[in-house]
Amino acid sequence: MKTIKIAGVPEHFNLPWQLAIENNEFIDQGIDLEWTHVPEGTGKLCEMLRKNETDLAVILTEGIIKDILAGNPSKIIQVYVKSPLIWGIHVAANSKFQSITDLKDTRIAISRRGSGSELMAYVNAHNYNWPTENLQCEIVNTIEGAVEALTNEKADYFMWERYMTKPLVDKGIFRRLGDCLTPWPSFVIVATDDLIEKQPEIIERVLKIINVKTSGFKESTNIKETLANRFRQKKEDIEQWISRTEWSQEPIAEEVLNNIQNQLLELAIIDKKGTFATLALV
Repeated sequence: MKTIKIAGVPEHFNLPWQLAIENNEFIDQGIDLEWTHVPEGTGKLCEMLRKNETDLAVILTEGIIKDILAGNPSKIIQVYVKSPLIWGIHVAANSKFQSITDLKDTRIAISRRGSGSELMAYVNAHNYNWPTENLQCEIVNTIEGAVEALTNEKADYFMWERYMTKPLVDKGIFRRLGDCLTPWPSFVIVATDDLIEKQPEIIERVLKIINVKTSGFKESTNIKETLANRFRQKKEDIEQWISRTEWSQEPIAEEVLNNIQNQLLELAIIDKKGTFATLALV
């Protein structure tokens, strides 16, 4: 049996992987799929791909495009979540800031350089016509680090997936001032060039299994209760999240990838475009 390493954030988007692993759906097809939770997010996942610490990753689209263009030896093999990611824009509960416009020229907490929390700060700044040359970033690693940074005024705001952050809003730790949506499909599945070269048939089998799982995920028995319990969320929040989330079973289209790069270029997140073959499995 072949062992394949995969990594992703410990969030509700990735529950289909967890359930498939728990149900031995990969084992039944001769694949020992070892999942690693990476709460630090996309920046850490990019680092793991570069170091061959994982073979596959479920990762934010904008982050991996930027890192592949910077030399990460990996390729996008499929879109995983085609709907936008809803980033909540949060401040400490007792913060003086009352609206998103108040946040111009303030300090943003980010998990790490190259993370979605950093890159989406550029998207949000662009939405409000703020200058982005000198965004002030405080690296906090995880959502727990963000709580500490905002509570102790080391940073002023923090962008993270709205529904995963909602329990902190409900507890009165954060206040959400608004949302910022990614203007592209939110998550992709990525494989290292080494895995693509040596075991392409394994990739096909993994994708076949997870695509069956995601295509019927919303209709799974008691799935809303399972999500609410596992991620300590209110059922009404899960219902809202799942109604706004669409998984994909398709490879990324060349036109879509080109359009994403054009937007990243306009936002100065990347300084050059790559070919389709550079970024995606052809």
